[in-house]
Amino acid sequence: MLTARRRPVAIAAALLSGALLLTACGGDSDGGSGDGKTLKLWHYETADSAMGIAWNEAVKEFKAKHPGVKVEFEEKGFEQIQKTAPMVLNSSDAPDVMEYNKGNATAGLLSKQGLLTDLSGEVTKRGWDKKLSAGVATTARYDTSGVMGSGAWYGVPNYAEYAMVYVNKDLFEKYGVAVPEPSATMAELTAAMDAFARKGVTPLADGGAEYPAQQYLYQLALSKADRSWVDGYQLYKGKVDFHDAAWTYAADTFADWVKKGYLSDKSSSAKAEDAGLSFIQDKSPLFFSGSWWYGRFKSENKFDWDTLLWPGSKLTLGSSGNLWVVPKGAKNKELAYDFIDITMSKKVQNLLGNSGGIPVAADASALTDPRAKRLIGDFTTVSGRDGLAFYPDWPVPGFYDVLVSETQKLITGSAKPDAVLSALQSAYDKGAPKK
Repeated sequence: MLTARRRPVAIAAALLSGALLLTACGGDSDGGSGDGKTLKLWHYETADSAMGIAWNEAVKEFKAKHPGVKVEFEEKGFEQIQKTAPMVLNSSDAPDVMEYNKGNATAGLLSKQGLLTDLSGEVTKRGWDKKLSAGVATTARYDTSGVMGSGAWYGVPNYAEYAMVYVNKDLFEKYGVAVPEPSATMAELTAAMDAFARKGVTPLADGGAEYPAQQYLYQLALSKADRSWVDGYQLYKGKVDFHDAAWTYAADTFADWVKKGYLSDKSSSAKAEDAGLSFIQDKSPLFFSGSWWYGRFKSENKFDWDTLLWPGSKLTLGSSGNLWVVPKGAKNKELAYDFIDITMSKKVQNLLGNSGGIPVAADASALTDPRAKRLIGDFTTVSGRDGLAFYPDWPVPGFYDVLVSETQKLITGSAKPDAVLSALQSAYDKGAPKK
């Protein structure tokens, strides 16, 4: 979920049938030093999210297939794992299997530091590579420098994700604003935001203290970018200029939206949960965020709602979902591999899809929920046009915190867009691989 997200190979419509194959070799077959009686599992999905629902079922399946084995599950916060993983994984407290953010600055960094198990052997042995399209598999493989897209398998994704605009249709009707259609233009969406602002309603839910604000900034840049721009930024293919047309438009527009009241100037301290709750609680008519919210909105929203892709942009934030990783120091690795295998099963994949997630190995005919079909249909549209652009914090270690800090300055007005872009350039250049 969240911030990480990434590589430019298209995830074809064959996503659900798993038609594209990859090969891998090698791997770490060490089963760990545990007693085989306990599986220590960490993840940060809420119980009512699509992934949470599916993984709870996977735990039940695991217990049925492993009588006498105890599952010790600990729900961790995204930020908690993001900040403490290197320290925890280098200690005796490491879990056997955990959800971890994909991308160069996260899973790539841990693989480079030797903190993750090379799963290549298990991937081919269990056929996971045959269930993943090339685009989805990109974030699972890292080279010796920790750059995604090639090399050994250090993680396994069992879902995909992308960002979209969530629309509270009831609030639009309440305030007499035309509900944007899936085919809406950016001009039409902007006119709707302006109409809400003039009525004293902040149209966009936001969270400046965590990932939502930086994802607005990145999406604005993506609307003026192309695939080569993404490759340069995410994969270091060419010089990255934060004062180019795309980034300049993004920073200027973001600051302008704050001034116009489209984004709250009080949102700098709001977290992602605050932004999501603002939408759930019928306070914000619009929220741009990821498909990881979909299952929760489906279960908690008490109003009529819909989704649409960001208007006028072929690119959007998205990639495989987060990864199942097995820490190098995990004590019961074989149990971890068995659990991952269950999450890739048709039963769990179909449940994930019907619960509002985007499965990577489901049976398309088993997906019966209309909203689920719409969600996956839009994802197929994005992936089919090679539109997954990953996430803004991915390229360099520590960039997530820099993006949070700098977008907060745009929200509070404590720095001009040009100064914010210069700060991002400095941090990026410092962390990017030297050629």
